[in-house]
Amino acid sequence: MSEMGEELKRNAWMQMNEEEVQAAYLFADSYIDFLDRAKTEREAVDYIRHLSQEHGFTALDQADTIKPGDKLYFEAKGKVCALIIVGQQDLQQGINLVASHIDTPRLDLKPRPLYEAEGLSLLKTHYYGGIKKYQWLAIPLALHGVIVKKDGSQVQVQLGEDENDLVFTIADLLPHLAKEQMEQKMVDAIKGESLNALIGSRPEINGGKDPVKSAVMKLLEQHYGIEEDDFTSAELQFVPAFKARHVGLDRSMVGGFGQDDRICAYTSLKAILDTSVPQRTAVCLFADKEEIGSSGNTGLQSLIVELLVAELMQKAGCGDYYAVRKALADSYCLSADVNGAVDPNYLDVFEKMNNSYLGRGVVLTKYTGSRGKYDSNDANPEFVGKIRRLFDENRVVWQVGELGKVDAGGGGTVAQYVARYGMEVVDCGPAILGMHSPFEISSKADIYMTYQAYQAFLSSFAD
Repeated sequence: MSEMGEELKRNAWMQMNEEEVQAAYLFADSYIDFLDRAKTEREAVDYIRHLSQEHGFTALDQADTIKPGDKLYFEAKGKVCALIIVGQQDLQQGINLVASHIDTPRLDLKPRPLYEAEGLSLLKTHYYGGIKKYQWLAIPLALHGVIVKKDGSQVQVQLGEDENDLVFTIADLLPHLAKEQMEQKMVDAIKGESLNALIGSRPEINGGKDPVKSAVMKLLEQHYGIEEDDFTSAELQFVPAFKARHVGLDRSMVGGFGQDDRICAYTSLKAILDTSVPQRTAVCLFADKEEIGSSGNTGLQSLIVELLVAELMQKAGCGDYYAVRKALADSYCLSADVNGAVDPNYLDVFEKMNNSYLGRGVVLTKYTGSRGKYDSNDANPEFVGKIRRLFDENRVVWQVGELGKVDAGGGGTVAQYVARYGMEVVDCGPAILGMHSPFEISSKADIYMTYQAYQAFLSSFAD
């Protein structure tokens, strides 16, 4: 078979019937709505909580005991949550876990962000996660987050999303004066300390030595009741102000911010909502901090997985320490995260035989890491074999993936932090073009196949 014929054979669209094609397009509509409503971790948790409540999930901490079929919701610190459906098998036999993350690269405000320079007022930022800094210049930015005042009260902030609302931006240097800048390496041309966003330019009469900053603070006090020191206890993020969109004349793709990894969060959310009573207890975990190494008390380097399983087993009447650790070791996990799709504009960094492609289904990534598999889980072949069989039996179109050529770079996922419990783990999610950019691209066929993969895993995968 010719190379073109082989590519068509592996294309997910070519393996889907008309009913599945229509389902994929319909599924993408609700996914786009999720991307627009959940641009931060807290917004994603709010979305998941509300949707799960509509589907009959109740708070885990309000349950004294649990039984098969119970639908439970777990949340911690407003930035990590989980949905659980108690299975028919004893919890001591392990769980089926799909673990995604709901944080994404963006620009965070510094604790003391507001200043005035050259007649303009600006906000200092500290970028979060791996970004290409130049991609954040000269685009409209929205400000999302929460400000916690000294008395404990909270001020919710969301500016820039309505089409008639104000926006922010970081101005780029005009090309007429950018000769020296453009001769630098891309990594050096834009400094992190220069990612300062415009917030005002109109001075206040009698505003002192910083009249524009003074005018801005006056507006903040009038509209939000906050003082400058309140930024110290705030969590504010700049995100792209534009909405997710259908991409292509055939509308076969989705473009939008935060698809790494909210594409896996949404597909796993829908999968567990559409799951009845499974054989093994099904858990979808939506974690924070993956983009900065899964650190902190809402990342998966914390003991949050162990805490969750311990609470479930305690309510099931089998919560001693050995039983919890044994259940974790006997569990299965899909580390739900994206891979980089082969980009025809940059073929020199991809190894075409083993890298993933847009439109060829969900990606099984046996190992991630960088240069010699450093910081990788490297899934056991026995477990990968089980997942292959499961997907084939459920008509899930899948492909293998690696993140670029061996020495081209690399990256990590949450897999290694879940595998430390002894459970079997493999990375599984769709391929993305333009990963970590403000406008990432995914295939609607891959989105739908990822949903099908997670549902198959949660619904029917047990020894």
